[in-house]
Amino acid sequence: MRPRMRPPLVDIGLNLTHDSFDHDREDVLARAHQVGVTYMILTGSDPAQSQGAIRCAGEHPECMRATAGVHPHHASEFASSDAAALKELMQHPLVVAAGECGLDFYRNLSPQADQERVFRVQLELACEVKKPLFLHQRDAHERFVALLKEQATLRLSGVAHCFTSGLDEARHYFDLGLYIGITGWICDERRGQHLRDVVRYIPLDRLLVETDAPYLLPRNLSPMPKSRRNEPMYLPQVLTAVAESRGADVAEIAAATMENTRTLFGWPPPATAPSEP
Repeated sequence: MRPRMRPPLVDIGLNLTHDSFDHDREDVLARAHQVGVTYMILTGSDPAQSQGAIRCAGEHPECMRATAGVHPHHASEFASSDAAALKELMQHPLVVAAGECGLDFYRNLSPQADQERVFRVQLELACEVKKPLFLHQRDAHERFVALLKEQATLRLSGVAHCFTSGLDEARHYFDLGLYIGITGWICDERRGQHLRDVVRYIPLDRLLVETDAPYLLPRNLSPMPKSRRNEPMYLPQVLTAVAESRGADVAEIAAATMENTRTLFGWPPPATAPSEP
């Protein structure tokens, strides 16, 4: 009898170009692989960071891909003349999604009008380059949904990254054909308990998991790392919380989230079955 193999995991959203990883990026990757996090998608949140994510993915194409986009925090920095260069980044063969893009009315680091303008541009670019969306929304649900509905004829797909809201918002996203990305927020006993109820209602074929590292370190880690920095090696903590909340086997959730990643992003490649001795 063959030993039961641990299913490979995929982290669909982490900020590996963040400067907190500059001194040990290769070690972070090694630690992730040791716990089965085999594949990772690196988030691009402005043109420079998108280029960095592509460059990093190019150093490890066997296990990494990137996104390319403009986060709403950076919307005011984006001019109409920048659209052609952003489209070129989105078309890079290592880029699997357009974004991180969307609306953030919680911090409003860019004026709301600029956020909506740049979001619309990226919705159109995603359609042109035929890539799914890596979406961000905070305190802007109604406008976010309205802008997505405006582009309904484009038949866009994507993931509501780092979902932290309630079931009503999740259902709106299901209606739009979106996937839901769950992070270590579900491990936060102060703010994330409601997510344990919400994930029970997420269709298994719409569920994705991510760390959003170096942010959102799971609060139920023991021992807690002194640096308080999140990294992809902690993705199993998220996966376990999701499985427990659904009353499911961890391997089932791992397999489903891997297949959902393939369906949405067209990557990673299907696993090759081991040959018989």
